[in-house]
Parts: sequence; structure tokens; C-alpha cells
Amino acid sequence: IGGFSMGRSDLVRRAMSKKKMKVMEEERQYFIHGKKDESGSLKIRGAVRNGVDEKTANQIYDLMIDFANYAFNKSHSAAYAALAYRSAWLKKYYPVEFMAAQISSIMGNSDSVSKYIRECRRLDIEVLPPDINSSEGKFIVKDGKIRFGLAAVKNVGAGAIEEIVKIRKEKGRFESFIDFCEKVPTTVLNKRQIESLIKAGAFDSTGANRSQLIAIHEKTIDGISRQRKNNVEGQVSLFDSDNLTQKYIPKDNLPKLKEFNEKIKLNLEKEMLGIYLSGHPLSEFEEVIEEMSNTNSSELIELSQDHSIEMDRRLYDGAKVSIAGIIIKKQNKVTRNNNLMAFATLEDLYSSVELIIFPNILDRYSEIIQEDNIVLVEGKLSYKEDENPKIIAERFTVLNKDISKKIYLKIEKDKDVSKEKKKLIKLINNYSGMNEVSVYIEKVDKSYKLPKKYRGDASNKLFEVELKDILGEDNVVIK
Repeated sequence: IGGFSMGRSDLVRRAMSKKKMKVMEEERQYFIHGKKDESGSLKIRGAVRNGVDEKTANQIYDLMIDFANYAFNKSHSAAYAALAYRSAWLKKYYPVEFMAAQISSIMGNSDSVSKYIRECRRLDIEVLPPDINSSEGKFIVKDGKIRFGLAAVKNVGAGAIEEIVKIRKEKGRFESFIDFCEKVPTTVLNKRQIESLIKAGAFDSTGANRSQLIAIHEKTIDGISRQRKNNVEGQVSLFDSDNLTQKYIPKDNLPKLKEFNEKIKLNLEKEMLGIYLSGHPLSEFEEVIEEMSNTNSSELIELSQDHSIEMDRRLYDGAKVSIAGIIIKKQNKVTRNNNLMAFATLEDLYSSVELIIFPNILDRYSEIIQEDNIVLVEGKLSYKEDENPKIIAERFTVLNKDISKKIYLKIEKDKDVSKEKKKLIKLINNYSGMNEVSVYIEKVDKSYKLPKKYRGDASNKLFEVELKDILGEDNVVIK
């Protein structure tokens, strides 16, 4: 109709799929009236020259504009409607089975697994950790709960999992770690794979804790391998002799080691499963995070996969965003001007997002921008096609659970109010938090509540000490 070449048609097609309205409107004129090159030769004929009146041509192009806003093939939408209805029915009447199947279908993607496990918690469905005595390859339903699939444990292949399940069915439950190693040959599962299962908590049902098994698993596996070799050669088993058995850590003689603390256990789970399963470092801050954030990493991941999310007018390149999480990685970089900037990874309850921290922000919030700190980040969304969205950080705030606490400060009448204010603002910026700050100026007998951008961290004892150094012991109250 418009007389476009195949290449030009594809340009319009790409503009439609990416919702580039500026390009679409530019091409409208060429579609209707055509285009000439610099020498005056006709490059695009246009609809009018092809015998279509201008009104009809505009109507046709309007259809393409509508499609660029949002459109869906009718037969495709009918299939989706049927699928959505069936899925909703299953989720309503068989929620545990539905969610187990759903997670199994995407268990290679830890970001999606994390999202669906959070949905399970919202539905009060318990997700149990992987277990060599209960789990199968995929996620399964057992007693109204979902059992984590062994195939989702990193470094452990599907073939090895099938063999473990098969051996368990043939020879019965694994009563201990040594029992497991005796029944499952190293040709099926090597040391690295066994260590991954230990870290994921798959051996917890044997009664041994993870720190004990990490300490003895290699020696135990080597001892059993030696035993098998000796049996093949017709020699007496090492484990048949009481005095030799002691040498290779028998079933009832695990080392006296305390279990790893909660943080280490969670980190091991994250390493092996790609998610925190038994808990989350941010769980106790969940309500605060929901209240203070206007987006999360799950939404940003979806944005990179589905550009139509931009239509909600919240998430676009340059949009103001606030997101809370824990800084799990920070890398400094020297700029061309010999200034220090940083790239950091912020992990929230779903996944993670990259932060870009320019020199002035890094300098201002250097005390806060540290690994393992739980923070609220405010900034601009940096979003480009074919790249994961990033956040250009503009402000950092330390999160603490007790946002009800307030900080009361007093500037005595013999002090220079202007100088004291400058000192306080600088200090509050260094210890930015969520707690409201009020300042009483004795000279004018008035109290002032500082704006939200000047909130401090009431839980930081060092902040309290430095406030008292500036104002005096009796002029700082936190309650």
C-alpha cells in the first residue's frame, strides 16, 4: 500500500514491536505521501500514489499505531484465555500441586524460583528443603507441602539424581551419611556433588549437621572407596575392624562441631540453590521494605524481558525509583578524572540489580555503601534495550526495623546556630537512616522537624556518639 521496500517495512515493524511512537509518526508521512531523495527522484511511492485516498491511508496507518500501543493476535489471545482460565482454576482448587508444577517448569532460573517460592509463602504453602530421603528430581507434593527438587541443586546433574532416587527405592532409606556413601557409588556422585548436597541441607534428615559433614565428607568418601577396592581384592574390610573404623569416622562418631550460624547456612543455600530457602537476611525488614520501595528486582527483570511493562508509566529510562535490599558486592573504579566511583549489586527479596554510584554520591555516602549493609536506594532507572536495567544511585538510607524511634537534638543558646546546623547536616548525611530528626534551638525557643531527606539512623551507636560530641551529652535524645 505504501510502496515501502522490505528493509523499510522491517524498520516500521521493529518500531511497532518496541513501541517507538516517534519513529511511527515519522513513517506515517512516508506511508501516505511517499518520499523523494535529494535529487528529486521518488524513493517511496506512498499510498496516495498507489490509488488509496488520504483518509483511508490514515485509517490504515492508525491500525498500525494502535498495534504499536498494544495488540495481540486474536487466535493467540483465545489460546491464552483458555490457558489462563485453566491455570486459575488449578491454582484455586489444587494450589500446592499447581505451584509445585510451576516451580519445576522453571527451576533452572533461580530468579523465577525465588519469585514463586515467595508466592507459596503468601499462599501459606510450606516449601521444604531438598532431602536425599524425600526429594525427587522435580518439586513434588508431600503431605500438603512442596519438597524441593534435587535437580535444582547446583553441580548435581539429572542423571545422578535419577540414580539416587532409584537406589533409595531399591535399598531403602539412607540412615546416615556413611550409609549414603556406601549405597551410592562415586561413579554416580563425586565429592563435589556430594558437597553441594551437604551445603543445600539435603543430608539434614540423617541427623548430622552441615558443619560436621563438610569437615568429614572427603575423608569418609576416600575411606569407603578404599574399602570397596580392598573387597574387590579379597581383603578384609577396613570397616570390619573396630580399631580401623575409628580412623575413618564411623557412623556414630561425627566430630563435635557446632552447626554453622544462620547467616552462613543461608549463604550456603544461596550458593547451591540460587535462593535463600530456610530464611532470608531481609525477612525481618520485609514490612519496611514494602513500605519504602516503589519497585523491586523482579519487576526490573520483567522489564528487561517484556517491554510492555513500560506502559504502566512507572518504569522507563530515567524514572525515579526507590528499592531496598542488601549490598552483596561493591567494586570501586577510578574515573578518567582520577575520581573514585563504584558499581554495586543490591539484592532484595526476589533477586538483584546493579547500582551505578558516581563519585559525588560515593563520597557523600561512603560510610553506608558497604557490603552487607541493608539500605534503601533512591535514584534513576537506566534502561536500554538488550541490557538489564540498572539504577543510577542518588541517595542511600540505612534501613532499621524500628522506624518509630525519633531523634531529638538541642542547640544551646551560646552556640553558633548556623555552624552547628552545617555540622549536623553533614553528620546526618553520613548516617542517613529512617528516623525523624527534630532540632530545638534554645536561642529562639523553637523546635524544627527536619525534612525527610535529613533522617538519621537511630540504631547506629557511633552516630549517637558523634551527635553528642557536637551538641553535648545532654542535648541528644533518641526514643
